[in-house]
Amino acid sequence: MARPDTDKRRVQMMDIARLAGVSASTVSRALSGSKLINPETRQRIVDLAQSLNYSINASAKNLRLGYNRTIGVVIPYDRKTRQHISDPFFLGMLGSLADALTDRGHDLLLSRVDAERLDDLAEIYDTGRAGAVAVIGQWGHHDQLNALAVRGVPFVVWGAHLPQQLYCTIGTDNVRGGRLATEHLLSLGRQRIAFMGDVTMPEAAQRHEGYEAALRAAGIEPDPALHIPTSFRGDDAQAAMRAFLKKRQHFDGLFAASDLIAMNAMGVLLSQGRRVPEDVSVVGYDDVAAAEHWHPPLTTIRQPLDDAGVAMVDCLLQAAKGERPSSRLLDATLILRGSTAPATRAP
Repeated sequence: MARPDTDKRRVQMMDIARLAGVSASTVSRALSGSKLINPETRQRIVDLAQSLNYSINASAKNLRLGYNRTIGVVIPYDRKTRQHISDPFFLGMLGSLADALTDRGHDLLLSRVDAERLDDLAEIYDTGRAGAVAVIGQWGHHDQLNALAVRGVPFVVWGAHLPQQLYCTIGTDNVRGGRLATEHLLSLGRQRIAFMGDVTMPEAAQRHEGYEAALRAAGIEPDPALHIPTSFRGDDAQAAMRAFLKKRQHFDGLFAASDLIAMNAMGVLLSQGRRVPEDVSVVGYDDVAAAEHWHPPLTTIRQPLDDAGVAMVDCLLQAAKGERPSSRLLDATLILRGSTAPATRAP
């Protein structure tokens, strides 16, 4: 009986390993372009595989070019927040990365790893499945990412630039974005501006920093009572807003750390008789596709996702070649829509 294709491939790999005098795992890594295998050994294995008509055309091409043409994309899974991959920002980033990789003739390998065990993403590179790895979000695990950089794993992170950082990040200027959002609300005459977000997360923390800086520049001391902690999940944002409204704190403006938080908070406000933007003006962050079509359309801080994908791929391809790309800050811009309006004054 003929062997299934998977068995045929396995036996051929073992044959290559025997002839090359190496292990089957070394053959697997070499044919996938892993830089853990020295160039001479990789080329010898490729030549042997070709002589046996092993189906490695793509891998052989990768090796001739000097790197694997598959890029891994990892969205860490945080057990506490359980943020789903269907989050609009994740989908926008994936689309941007996929387009940028396709333009460069590369493939995308999507994976999720436990945010508490980010060192697992090294296996994607170590096993040769990808020549470099894009990580969407830091998730408060800066030290783990630094440790991966020390190990020499080629990766780039979408996130905030942090002190003592040993790895490359691409992201917007979150502090400036937070200032822009808050300054806009202040310019409309809003004086009691709440902030929604989890300040233990690097990007949200920097947006909150910009929010506080804008308030202080306007002579307003930030009020801790107007901080509404919430994860990036929509249902958590709804619960957080309901709990906040029960405290009966007066507020006339809201800056949310993401569009998803803002849109879910707006839904709660409207359901409880608060008019947006008349009673509460709302600003989000990201400019996801749904923001423009929300009711009312959401004023937000735009993260340039098209530019983000291109910038990340540029850095990833440098990292895959053993280079050390520099971190980049992309511009954050204010997009005005219907969720903000001047405060009405009592006659």
